[in-house]
Amino acid sequence: MTQHAELGTQTSNPPVSLRELAAVFLRLSAIAFGGPVAHIAIAETELVTRRGWISREHYLDLIAATNLIPGPNSTETMIHVGYTLRGVMGAIVAGVCFILPSFLLTLALAILYVGGGSIPQVEALLWGIKPVIVAIIADAGYRLLRSALTTRALWMTFVASLVALVVIDVPEVVVMLGAGVVYALYKVGASRFGAVGVLAFVPLVQTAADIGHRVAVWDVFFYFLKIGSVLFGSGYVLIAYIQQDLVNTFGWLTSRELLDAVAIGQITPGPVSTTAAVVGYLVAGLPGAIAGTVGIFLPSFVFVILTAPLIPKMRRSAFMSAFLSGVNAGVVAAIGVTLAGLAVAALQPLSGGGISFVAVVLALVAVAVLTRTKINPTWLIALGGFVGLIYGTLM
Repeated sequence: MTQHAELGTQTSNPPVSLRELAAVFLRLSAIAFGGPVAHIAIAETELVTRRGWISREHYLDLIAATNLIPGPNSTETMIHVGYTLRGVMGAIVAGVCFILPSFLLTLALAILYVGGGSIPQVEALLWGIKPVIVAIIADAGYRLLRSALTTRALWMTFVASLVALVVIDVPEVVVMLGAGVVYALYKVGASRFGAVGVLAFVPLVQTAADIGHRVAVWDVFFYFLKIGSVLFGSGYVLIAYIQQDLVNTFGWLTSRELLDAVAIGQITPGPVSTTAAVVGYLVAGLPGAIAGTVGIFLPSFVFVILTAPLIPKMRRSAFMSAFLSGVNAGVVAAIGVTLAGLAVAALQPLSGGGISFVAVVLALVAVAVLTRTKINPTWLIALGGFVGLIYGTLM
């Protein structure tokens, strides 16, 4: 990875305007299906391959850095990119624009849910989009693999990470950080570890606060602010946090309402953590939706802006440079596992089991187009959604 020493001078291209940043991240939010790891892979296609705004090596380092701070990884990666390109204002613009469309879509579904008691049926549309998303992730994952796995030791770290994820079922964030520590110890030597510092992972135990029967907007804000400040890993970890608190301790939601809130967060594109908007809306209306969203994402902006200037310095440290390289190997392994899981779901028929010939063809066509052209993936996603709607009508 010879380009890591030049992280501070990314490219000789003209500076990216805030308007360009806003347009790109608004679009990324609208097409970012498939979960946090998938979001990162989809963004790589747009930011690294198509536009060349940032090098693939630096992009991998930004992903690795998000695992060292609390908050949803994919959102923090986008904030990091914005900071790299346009400083603090770039970080704010990129983060807000990546969150906003997802928030609005999630809020719209929450309003419909409260009004009708069910989630609108969008299976056909999403069914056509999923194979294209799988193709985009596969294409981006292959490019990231080639950049991240440059030595035999990194390949071994990658394989070990796959085993930990698939066989032992270790959480993603633990695998990524563990891969970084192990590879750094291998490269630098355990004897020098003490001079760098020890990474301690202390479980953060949530205390049950007596919020009362009436849920105020500030209660929603401060609850999700606390969650955003201690939530490591992907947005999916959020579900484990809020199940105990909101259903069992506070009684804000029933189990069914929580499941429906999670489902709405899942079927909309963008950060999974916008589930906080659904919860906020259910317990405190529109102000609650806004409060929950601001609360859970605000720490991400603060942590990224404070830590982003340290990334180039980390690469100049032998230990931390090796640590980032090891985390990158774990990231690629997580993308591979995510891709496999999404492929299984995406290639199924609209109804019933087995493999759908139409879905397979959609995925293969998307892969062929992506590898031979620099087409905007949004067009492929739109095509997939159109095919899904037509196919659903004919079924």
